[in-house]
Amino acid sequence: MFDWPRWLLFAALVLAGYLAFHNGWFDFISNGRQVAGYLHSHGVEGFIAMMLAGAVFTGIGAPRQLLAFVLGFALGAINGALAATLATAIGATGCFFSARWLLRRFLTNRFDRRMREFDNLFREQALLKMLFVRLLPVGSNLATNLVAGCSGIRFLPFLAGSTIGFLPQMLVFALAGAGMGTADEHQLAMSVALFILASIMGALLYHNQRARALASSVSDHP
Repeated sequence: MFDWPRWLLFAALVLAGYLAFHNGWFDFISNGRQVAGYLHSHGVEGFIAMMLAGAVFTGIGAPRQLLAFVLGFALGAINGALAATLATAIGATGCFFSARWLLRRFLTNRFDRRMREFDNLFREQALLKMLFVRLLPVGSNLATNLVAGCSGIRFLPFLAGSTIGFLPQMLVFALAGAGMGTADEHQLAMSVALFILASIMGALLYHNQRARALASSVSDHP
């Protein structure tokens, strides 16, 4: 039997995401000065609204690095990295449960091999393997969230591994944003150095055969 309520809810989510981008509702996220002004003038309520906007922004596939850069500009390196990580984790959670509740049957039928491959790889040590995936310089954040939601992985290992794995890259881009915001050459230099170090580590990780298998399981290619 066709599950009309779930598909109507999914269609509403897709339409909301399309309208948000088409009408420029998320344009302010790319403007650090506007975000900083909004956060400083709206206090806690503005912060909550920004976290929700950032969650939707990253949850539908927009780059979390941009969010980290802008929040680093607005809030400073550490606070910006933590805020961007929180927003991205909320977005990943929404995407995970949307896939589990709305898309699981369709995607399992469409990508049966990918689902079985993911389940086999993440049957044990799911938290560490999810952390590993988030640290790799390849793969799609959106695809990872969708595949995980449609698989048998438990939510808490998915969330914990993802959140910890997001942090290093978030710190790099938040440092860059903070350095731009304060014209601090030391922060900019540190962000560049950390980015190079993270890229080297990611490349070394990717050359590991097990890492390639993990990356392949969450690739956005069928």
